[in-house]
Amino acid sequence: MPEARLQISGLDAHYGDFQALYGLDMAVSDGEVIAIIGANGAGKTTLMRSISGLLKNRADAIRFRGEPIGALRADQVAARGIALVPEGRQLFPSLSVEENLLIGGQVGRAGPWSLSSVYDLFPILKERRQQASTSLSGGQQQMVAIGRALMANPELILFDEISLGLAPVVIRQIYEAMPGIVGEGMTAMIVEQDIAQALKVSSRVYCLQEGRISLEAATGDVTHDQITKAYFGMDA
Repeated sequence: MPEARLQISGLDAHYGDFQALYGLDMAVSDGEVIAIIGANGAGKTTLMRSISGLLKNRADAIRFRGEPIGALRADQVAARGIALVPEGRQLFPSLSVEENLLIGGQVGRAGPWSLSSVYDLFPILKERRQQASTSLSGGQQQMVAIGRALMANPELILFDEISLGLAPVVIRQIYEAMPGIVGEGMTAMIVEQDIAQALKVSSRVYCLQEGRISLEAATGDVTHDQITKAYFGMDA
């Protein structure tokens, strides 16, 4: 396996007295697409928040390109090349579609993603670029959230519950765009309740169960039975 772009070592995470993650070890190599699955409350969003700097940790619990980032602020993490598509989209309701996208570009990183390339990926956003972002459908809002993250020209993009609350036809549209996002060597981690979709676009899968890794496998090798056992915390 190539040298890890992202290295997680003994990651714990707490919300006050509540511990959400327990000693996670994980590695993501350049150009990999990793699926993160697990039941509600398993720790998936906490993992995304930890990597993106929204939840601070030990500096060396998370390394990106060999540099410790676990204690950095979210803006510092973004400047190093990690972008988050957050659960629930979290768009700025007072801003237009285009203004939301431009906020992503304020990180100031050079790269292939611009308003033009985002509009090529999601043509409907160009048509509606002057509309208030929250006037769009849920699927179109998710496209804005993805486009905003891409505008930061990240090396690693984190998708947190990308299909949450969307109709199946919209989920299919979002995932049909995925090759255009990760096809140029982008490294990605996808937190997803739709296991079939997540496995379809990823090379490896991690399953979390009560804040611990219960399964790590190549997606081409993993069986439905293994996923079921890991997902529900059953003994193999």
